[in-house]
Amino acid sequence: MKPNSNLTKKIIIALILGIFAGFALNLFAPAAFSIIDKYVLYPLGQLFLNLIKMLVVPLVFISITLGVAGLGDPKKLGRIGVKTIGYFLVTTTVAIMIALGVASVMQPGLNGNFDTENAQFEATEAPPVVDTLLNIIPTNPIDSMSSGNMLQIIAFAVFIGLALGVLGQKTEGIYRLVEQGNEIMMYLVNLIMKLAPYGAFALIASAIGKQGWEAFEVMGMYFIAVMIALFIHALLTYGTAVSVLGKMNPIKFFKGLAPAMSVAFSTSSSSATLPISMETAQKNLNVPKSISSFVQPLGATINMDGTAIMQGVAVVFIAQVFGVDLSINEILIVVLTAVLASIGTAGVPGVGLIMLAMVLKSVGLPVEGIALIIGVDRLLDMTRTAVNITGDASCAVIVTETEKKHGLDEGNKNVSA
Repeated sequence: MKPNSNLTKKIIIALILGIFAGFALNLFAPAAFSIIDKYVLYPLGQLFLNLIKMLVVPLVFISITLGVAGLGDPKKLGRIGVKTIGYFLVTTTVAIMIALGVASVMQPGLNGNFDTENAQFEATEAPPVVDTLLNIIPTNPIDSMSSGNMLQIIAFAVFIGLALGVLGQKTEGIYRLVEQGNEIMMYLVNLIMKLAPYGAFALIASAIGKQGWEAFEVMGMYFIAVMIALFIHALLTYGTAVSVLGKMNPIKFFKGLAPAMSVAFSTSSSSATLPISMETAQKNLNVPKSISSFVQPLGATINMDGTAIMQGVAVVFIAQVFGVDLSINEILIVVLTAVLASIGTAGVPGVGLIMLAMVLKSVGLPVEGIALIIGVDRLLDMTRTAVNITGDASCAVIVTETEKKHGLDEGNKNVSA
């Protein structure tokens, strides 16, 4: 536990130093920043990102295969799957409602002068929800792994895991091979995490240095509104859920998950954070491998509470900027569309802005308004990614607690030391 604690402190210190360095370079040495970013910050940050992204596909496949095989009973898998998806849908609904409430109170779109005439944004069309659901089953699993299609990788791994669980001793050799693959993945995660403080510093310094203070001067109220909604959701929604349903002290939960939250903040990628968030949940929060290996990869793909909060605040902000009053019916449409879009657009590149475009279109708001928020979206993306992976871990903790009455294997709690 001590190394994890020390690593968390190092990452947090690196993030703070990176914020100061980014602002300082942007304000006092913009010319020097462009050179430092090009030759030092960007390469170092990308090196760290690429190293952990390298592990995502094999780790997701191996961990879900092991997790499903460890559950054994297909009924147990179905029960956990229903709980997981149900929890994600409920928390996403709560998230969007919190966002709409905070934005309505703070009214970020009524405080400032915004250039709506020159605002331009070309929305990418999301695939129909039906197509997304049909495409969950891969026609070529190898191609799915090559392209990093997480939903298809998860589906294929579930089938392989079911087969290993049902066939038992007949496939014992394959099962042991997958277990050994998991050992390799966990070793590599621990190895790469030694670079996390340096990667975190480079990523945050680069992001802050590029944005500068100018973006905050215009979009300050919007930025603050999103941040407040994110913190309310993380502390109240997840904290209450973990305490009441997961029977865990929220302080223990947030403290134990801190290493993963720090990495999520610096990388802005739930998938890239997955290796660290799974290991942290298993070691620090006592989530069994079988549950962590199923719930967290699925959550990294379809659970987007942080993104839903951004959408809620952005919809109210854009409506206020363009002088549109949203009716109760339109607000309900926003909630429904955002919740369905969070699953319907899973795995689509640039998913946050695609989902926002869908929500804006559903209530007739101009999609061009998205151009107003892009300036500060990179920094907000870092925070909402940390909220997203926190939601995945809270679900894993709650599922673990609720499965105890069904004879959860307590001896399967930890990954290898």
